Amino acid sequence: MSSLNPNSSNEREPYVVSSKGYTAVAINAAAKAGEYIKSRQGTVKELGTKSSAQDLVTEVDKGAEQMIRRLVLTHYPEHAILGEEGVEPGADAVTAALEEAKEHEYLWIVDPVDGTTNFVHGFPFYAVSIALAVRGELTVGVIYDPVRDEMFVAEKGKGAYVHGVKTAVSSEASLGDSLIALGFPPDRQFSQPANLAAFQNILPKVRGIRAGGSAALHLAYVAAGRVSGYYEVGLSPWDCAAGVLLVKESGGQVTDTLGDPYHIGTRHIVASNGHIHDDILSSLKEAGATGF
Repeated sequence: MSSLNPNSSNEREPYVVSSKGYTAVAINAAAKAGEYIKSRQGTVKELGTKSSAQDLVTEVDKGAEQMIRRLVLTHYPEHAILGEEGVEPGADAVTAALEEAKEHEYLWIVDPVDGTTNFVHGFPFYAVSIALAVRGELTVGVIYDPVRDEMFVAEKGKGAYVHGVKTAVSSEASLGDSLIALGFPPDRQFSQPANLAAFQNILPKVRGIRAGGSAALHLAYVAAGRVSGYYEVGLSPWDCAAGVLLVKESGGQVTDTLGDPYHIGTRHIVASNGHIHDDILSSLKEAGATGF
């Protein structure tokens, strides 16, 4: 995929991949949706909410998801798509949608704008996230940051890349040397107390904490070695599926907050460079903040 390689000039090649295949379709869909999203920055007229006043949705989210759906189904009309904007808000609805989706051999998991609140406020930290699970196993993961024009791509067993450069997790071996990312989902009843409790427990142990507001980009940054680890209670499949594969293919570790293996229904996530994984898990347990 030569179009993922950086140019000798400052201009990057457009993300149009001529080769066929699942990864090429995911890259093209993410690039086109990202271009559309970026073009709409600052133009949002209709602002809706889902599960709470903090859970925002815009016509841009909906338009981007429809664009991705059309592009994927043009190539693979028999495949299923699990997208954020196609599922009613709430944990029960997510669980029901996932159970139904699991019946399909090929399942695309899509978040058209991960970081909608950031997008609405003009805070430049949001991304398109597209993953493909084949028989329940993550096979392709693509995260595109249209603001920085960064395309993170992972294929199972083939590594992960950003602009053709292989990504690798960081080497920090202790929490004290680590920069950690975390998130605060819109759910104020269940998720926020757990994430705050974990934050208070882990903050004194680490070099620093960042909460950027996009699970997809936090995971991409773990994969690229920009943060040493990331945790969040209360995620949905589309928030993290692509990023999980990126981390794994970059040599990192991903589990739930109890340390059990990740699957596409996992909602409480810990991702790290592997070296500090057990320390993060211990902190969450000490704080009573695993979400379980």
